[in-house]
Amino acid sequence: MNLPDVRGTLTENRPLADLTWLRVGGPADALFQPADIEDLQAFLKELDKDISIFPMGVGSNLIVRDGGIRAVVIRMGRGFNGISFDGNLITAGVAALDAHVARKAAAQGLDLTFLRTIPGAIGGAIRMNAGCYGSYVADHFVSAKAVTRRGEIVTLTADDLNFEYRGSTLPEGWVLIEATFKAGRGDATELEARMQAQLKKRDETQPTKDRSAGSTFRNPAGFSSTGQAGDVHDLKAWKVIDDAGLRGFSIGGAQMSPMHSNFMINTGDATAHDLESLGEEVRRKVFQNSGLTLRWEIKRIGEFLGKPVVSGCSTG
Repeated sequence: MNLPDVRGTLTENRPLADLTWLRVGGPADALFQPADIEDLQAFLKELDKDISIFPMGVGSNLIVRDGGIRAVVIRMGRGFNGISFDGNLITAGVAALDAHVARKAAAQGLDLTFLRTIPGAIGGAIRMNAGCYGSYVADHFVSAKAVTRRGEIVTLTADDLNFEYRGSTLPEGWVLIEATFKAGRGDATELEARMQAQLKKRDETQPTKDRSAGSTFRNPAGFSSTGQAGDVHDLKAWKVIDDAGLRGFSIGGAQMSPMHSNFMINTGDATAHDLESLGEEVRRKVFQNSGLTLRWEIKRIGEFLGKPVVSGCSTG
């Protein structure tokens, strides 16, 4: 593969399993970790346009298939994790962890507490329109910056990204670099106390000590939990999985967590094929039981090594 010279790190045939929370997956054709924005711009401008790219965050919501990825994976590091404030505006690099943004904002008396328990970094939060407790990235989003395949920096509005439940759109080959959010004011001590309560509840109900990738499937009703006493659970993904008798269900080293049935975990020796097969079997059995088609929240990319996974039901 003919690749441009860079100032950051560029590694060909790089295994990716150690870069994902589920610890599975084959190699990328190459992994590029840019030193800074200018390094990223130059790389994208000079890269052969026939070579695909895949921007990757911290791998918190991702299954890389066992055959790996036929692309250059671009993974942002320290040059892209800054957090700054201007009045009620917060600007964060795409590599800034959601939890860090929430904590630093709270210290400034700004309420982005919904981000505190969301795994991953800001880039992924934008792409997934991450949400928790009834709040979403789209509710606070002001603008974002991205680098195009021509190496140009462009500013994106909410209209450009077309936010939806657990999704947004970005032109092929564009790489997000930062985003700006607006937040309401609050007392820093009270905001911190709220986040501590959220963390306590999360640790009591989710398998935070296991290898997981957060929620496996989107809620069929199309909205996140509110955390309020009157929240309806009938159409939550975990509830329809439970109703199908699949809490703790496993294939190979992959298991739907006994603690929270919408969390898929690697019990130690799972392959990507085990995990995706488990998810598709859960989708099939939930559809048989309730007529509901679960949609994946975890992103699955790359090539199968051996036999492809058969889809569990009609739509993904």
